[in-house]
Amino acid sequence: MIRYSLVLLISGIMMSCISTDNSKNTKEKSSSTEIETNETSTEVETNFLSIDSDKALISTALMAAPEESREGCKVIGYNMAGQFVTLQEGDNEFIVLADDPNKPGFSAACYHKDLEPFMARGRALKAEGKTRDEIFEIREAEAKSGKLDMGKPGSTLHIYYGADQLYDPETSKVKDAIYRYVVYLPFATSESTGLPEQPISANHPWIMNPGTHKAHIMISPIAK
Repeated sequence: MIRYSLVLLISGIMMSCISTDNSKNTKEKSSSTEIETNETSTEVETNFLSIDSDKALISTALMAAPEESREGCKVIGYNMAGQFVTLQEGDNEFIVLADDPNKPGFSAACYHKDLEPFMARGRALKAEGKTRDEIFEIREAEAKSGKLDMGKPGSTLHIYYGADQLYDPETSKVKDAIYRYVVYLPFATSESTGLPEQPISANHPWIMNPGTHKAHIMISPIAK
């Protein structure tokens, strides 16, 4: 009986040790997994670098253009020295406006070249110190008189924007940036297009500035 009790006692101690070892191994594996996960997360995060060169400005700006058209786009905007210049010549139907490195966040735009008179006029008036309302009123009057060419109805604007000025140099994607699209239809209205003047829900098109020279269809895809 005493021998039997000793066997049971020894067995109990061995089972306790095995259980402790298994628990220890589980904790060690869990800790190891956490370290690996954290290291991977940090590694992914460090892929993003600051947009701090003209080359980076060009590559990130081109992300606003349709992928199949990026190679032939003209790129304009402020360079790292703060000068508004042509950053890259192009020969297709798109003009890309690079992000202004001196402003917080990121915003690049790609628009059909037929919209350049409208866009250029806005930049010129802004350089003169005109307010947003003044720019709107001046271009409205010039568009109605025929002095300002608004391009063909249906000309598009693609906007790629986000809160960060960090990008992946391998893909040129800007951290957490998303897209928005605009289709210009000067002087169009809700009645002439059948579109609401406010979005019904996310991802639904609607018309903004209806009845004016700046009337346009807004399309904001749901962020992935």
